[in-house]
Amino acid sequence: MDLGLSGRTALVCSSTQGIGEAIASALAAEGAHTVVSGRRGGRAKDIAARLPRAVGVEADLLSPQGPEELFQATVDAFGPPDVLVLNGPGPRPGQATDVTVADADSALEATVRPHIRLVSLALPAMRARGWGRVLAVGSSGIAAPLANLALSNLGRAALAGYLKTLAAEVAADGVTVNLLLPGRIATERTAAVDTANAGRTHRTVAEVERESVAAIPAGRYGHVSEFAATAAFLCSAPASYVTGVALRCDGGLVRSL
Repeated sequence: MDLGLSGRTALVCSSTQGIGEAIASALAAEGAHTVVSGRRGGRAKDIAARLPRAVGVEADLLSPQGPEELFQATVDAFGPPDVLVLNGPGPRPGQATDVTVADADSALEATVRPHIRLVSLALPAMRARGWGRVLAVGSSGIAAPLANLALSNLGRAALAGYLKTLAAEVAADGVTVNLLLPGRIATERTAAVDTANAGRTHRTVAEVERESVAAIPAGRYGHVSEFAATAAFLCSAPASYVTGVALRCDGGLVRSL
């Protein structure tokens, strides 16, 4: 299938490792001019150097001008993005009974505000050209809140509500807005959560992993390449009638439809 991404410009946030890196690689492989970004500028440039049409940009989305600087670097390199992939690390693990107002503010600062700013910067050109893709890497906690990830559940659900509302407002302009929700994908973030759960429950990491795998009908953690392939389709031309969707790529982990 031709995904219709050749010559398009794709900005992938937090793409110096894990899911973000895999998505950037998948989009570049489809012919998109790809911006690899993250706080580790050297790492971003190294990844971009291995891709056919890419640049690496050092960017801290939590800094006051971080979203604006990243957007401008994209424009300077390839022009306004046709594809915007929102991604970033989640807040620290923890239980809801331990959440403070300051914690909630911090979670929203990290998971919502910079992404809304990037969307506001990218949308005008997308709407003007009649083509655009906004894809957010979310969490299966949006569909079924995850234990010991209260702050992530809070922040990611807030972003999902905004994006679902936005999808209806820009659909007639040829812009799709979707979320892609990972389950247990084998990444450094997943390993960190498993380690935190092991410490909280006084078990080994191996025991936590076995318990997690037992709950997944597919019987394993997912690969980043599988997640990235799904992301690339949602960013594609053939996916033009898919919008306002929160699609799970989780091996059947969440049992609801």
